Amino acid sequence: MQVPEAYEVDAQTLSDNYLNLQRQFHPDRFAGKSAQEQRLAVQLASAVNQAYDTLRSPLLRAAYLLGQRGLDSSGENTTVNDVDFLMSQMALREQLAAVTTAPDPFAELAPIAGQVSAQLSALEAQFAEQYGRQAFDVAAHTLIKMQFYNKLQLEVDELEESLDDV
Repeated sequence: MQVPEAYEVDAQTLSDNYLNLQRQFHPDRFAGKSAQEQRLAVQLASAVNQAYDTLRSPLLRAAYLLGQRGLDSSGENTTVNDVDFLMSQMALREQLAAVTTAPDPFAELAPIAGQVSAQLSALEAQFAEQYGRQAFDVAAHTLIKMQFYNKLQLEVDELEESLDDV
């Protein structure tokens, strides 16, 4: 994608490079070519799309960068030993579960959504700092926390959508 290998990526440069690569490898440009060239164009366009999606997402970008360093970023083989972090996760999940029965669910959800968003942003900044100083093992633990908060953010978004539908 022709961007520096770093956690912080210039979104405009990434988007511009993506569009240039898409124009270059779009399968329609290979319509008159051989079947093999057409298949290759489809594969290249798919790889460009996947790379763009990975680099555009802070979470996927962090996992990719650590994976390039040989570190497992799936969280499957790593546990969080931070008791305070785990307790705060449990508390947020309990608060989130109570939102639907609250007299004013949106009023209950707003501070939780703000807290989740702020924590995720703080962890992303922490990851960027750790990755920048090449503290990859520490950054891997931060990524696992980011994954917890990202999942919680998705749950907040889903709950908000379900409340909108009511």
